[in-house]
Amino acid sequence: MTNKKAGLTPAFTMMELIFVIVVIGILSAIAIPRLAASRDDAVLVKVKSQVSAIRSGIAMQKNKNLLEGTTPFIPANLDSVTSYNANDQRLFNYADGNTSNILEYPIYSKKNHDGSWVKTAANAYSVQISNSAVAFDYNATSGIFDCDHSTQNCKDLTQ
Repeated sequence: MTNKKAGLTPAFTMMELIFVIVVIGILSAIAIPRLAASRDDAVLVKVKSQVSAIRSGIAMQKNKNLLEGTTPFIPANLDSVTSYNANDQRLFNYADGNTSNILEYPIYSKKNHDGSWVKTAANAYSVQISNSAVAFDYNATSGIFDCDHSTQNCKDLTQ
């Protein structure tokens, strides 16, 4: 700062401004990559919890059918969607008053968004993780909802 007695107005010197800009640059160079990694981790955790909820919903429907004596015990389908690879479809939910829903609240399909699901065939789904799609298949005979464990993204979502 300059001397006020000399009749000059107080201000920052050029060196002080450069120093502040350099410190802000260093802090942002450290913080921005860490924030990006946090977002990817959050998407992974979100999808991992969705996979767990879907699997729990399948088991719950199986147990409900067993108790009611409804055959087949294992749900034949996870939803009533017939338009594949489309946006805004109600996945894992029938909108029938929660009598046969896998999830109480649907996951709405959205193509090519990180962390979003889309139905790709009758009992096949895909979820977008880190710019790659992870394919999940539902086996109506065994009640298993799973992906190919040879891929790292599948391992991350199911372990």
